[in-house]
Amino acid sequence: MSVVLRLDRLTKDFPVGLFGWNTQRALDEVSFELSRGEVFGLLGPNGAGKTTTLKLIIGLLRPTSGHVTVFGGLPGDRAARAALGFLPEHPVFYDHLTAEELLAYFAGLCGISGADRTRRVAQVLDDVGLGDVRRRPMRQYSKGMLQRVGLAQALINEPALVILDEPMSGLDPIGRREVRELILKLRDASRTVLFSSHILSDAETLCSRVAILARGRLMASGAVGDLTAGKVGGWEVIGANLSPAAVAALQARTTRATRIAHGRYTFELREGERPEPFIAAMTGLGGALVSASPTRATLEDVFVEQVS
Repeated sequence: MSVVLRLDRLTKDFPVGLFGWNTQRALDEVSFELSRGEVFGLLGPNGAGKTTTLKLIIGLLRPTSGHVTVFGGLPGDRAARAALGFLPEHPVFYDHLTAEELLAYFAGLCGISGADRTRRVAQVLDDVGLGDVRRRPMRQYSKGMLQRVGLAQALINEPALVILDEPMSGLDPIGRREVRELILKLRDASRTVLFSSHILSDAETLCSRVAILARGRLMASGAVGDLTAGKVGGWEVIGANLSPAAVAALQARTTRATRIAHGRYTFELREGERPEPFIAAMTGLGGALVSASPTRATLEDVFVEQVS
């Protein structure tokens, strides 16, 4: 697969202090690459360097050292910019305009005119779920609706590389599901999507590969399956008809006991413990087995391990 984006030991220092004689390192020799047609997640807690990385990729910031190549060229190259769409974390628009007027303006900036512009504006507004309110002034839009406008402007030029900074921000569950479906459609059309997020469930659902940043450093990178493979899972046992005394006796063999309802509990067994002895002890105390199921390591487990 062809490489769309490559970061090579990318580093960014910002001046601090009154005269800027000192510097603070926001990004420290970060390297990864994206191939055509994949969805790549850039993950990390607040302040990890995700937004700085995206700004360096699109040319809004210049690196202190290291290199970025987009489609084999520099981020500022005209050809690279023409093939790129970007949604910032906090998009701001001319709120006296309608979504249709704003998108027509952005389409014109991208060199789309005439009937093609009308068709493209209508298509992207329908894709992000704003077709019915396209002629309403954006000052009447909710935060989630403005986020959808941001997605529409990122897609107006039919980019080969789409970069989204926290694309789920401000969206309700239905909106998040629609955005996930849109990202998968872009992937199926051989577009490349890079998005930053701290919502790990979205990344695990959408991404073929991820990179985890913490304190400006790349802590882990690779396929989601590879990152979670080999991580020790455990067992979750649900029991019923349990008295408080029985729960107290069983807790010593678990990492967590959670009350679901009266007499009904979920137990997470200690690492390496088989469920059979625990179930025997539980039934011996008068409890009844509801279910016993293995738990697998998740991207959240890997994330917490890397950033802690």
